Amino acid sequence: MTAGDDLNHSHAHGHAHDHSHGHGHVQGQGHGHSHHHVPDVTEDSEKRVFWVMLLTGGYMILQVLGGLFAGSLALIADSGHMLSDTAALGLAWFGFRLAKKPADDKRTYGYHRFQILAAFTNGLTLFFIAGWIVIEAIDRLINPGDVLSLPMLFVAIAGLLVNIIGFVILHKGDSHNVNMQGALLHVLGDLLGSVAAIVAALIIMFTGWVAADPILSVVVAVIILKSGYGIVRKTGHILLEGTPEHLDLGEIKDDLTREFPEVLDAHHLHAWSLTAERVLLTVHVRISKETNIESLLPRINSFLKDEYEVGHATVQFEYEVCC
Repeated sequence: MTAGDDLNHSHAHGHAHDHSHGHGHVQGQGHGHSHHHVPDVTEDSEKRVFWVMLLTGGYMILQVLGGLFAGSLALIADSGHMLSDTAALGLAWFGFRLAKKPADDKRTYGYHRFQILAAFTNGLTLFFIAGWIVIEAIDRLINPGDVLSLPMLFVAIAGLLVNIIGFVILHKGDSHNVNMQGALLHVLGDLLGSVAAIVAALIIMFTGWVAADPILSVVVAVIILKSGYGIVRKTGHILLEGTPEHLDLGEIKDDLTREFPEVLDAHHLHAWSLTAERVLLTVHVRISKETNIESLLPRINSFLKDEYEVGHATVQFEYEVCC
């Protein structure tokens, strides 16, 4: 078994021993680990991202040509977004590929965290895309140009169909994986961009008001910015090893003392995420010397797994109050 393989196995062990300290008390400790198998990134998720990447990249070329021909900022801005999305989807795909590499002595948890880095990077790119669109829109409002509404409409409709297909493909994948969520947000931004381009084309076609093109582009930019903030906030929290949002550490402490009479106190409780699906936890548990650790440890591990979805728990037993 390689280092880190225990992430995918469930086992428990414990031991206790006494040792004297110069400050005049005897302390006992026991250590236990519960490693609950969490399904790895599936081939299905990887394939979904790969095919949507090809689909997005192919349409991006058509959209650039159509935007230049029609003189539409909405199309050109959306094609710039799709260029970033193609790269973002490629990064997400690479994250899935890398996460499948086995753990080793230097990376005992494997490469799963790279998915979070990929999603974080994808979220940041949405900020730059939104800023670029706003700058271009302001310039277009100050210096309006001619827009060919009919070609713009046809290209935007084609883009909408492509983005709907891509969105459906990704939406049917693992919705809890933040790497997949990051890829999905990029495609969703493209879909909204296509809708904005269609609306702008129709307005220009029937009213001749060319300002609709940059104005609707700004609306899309605001939506993109909001999506980017959401994914950056979530992945940043994971990278900072923040407490998973679904966990209440105070509640876990209370539950341990309430569910297990042998537990006198639970403290030094820490919880964080390797990925959004993989939760890790450590806790110190104070017990009496008469407690059977071999019996208590697996019950605590099972409780944490079943009640709080903790896949990797480290429990340290103590006979006296921890300094």
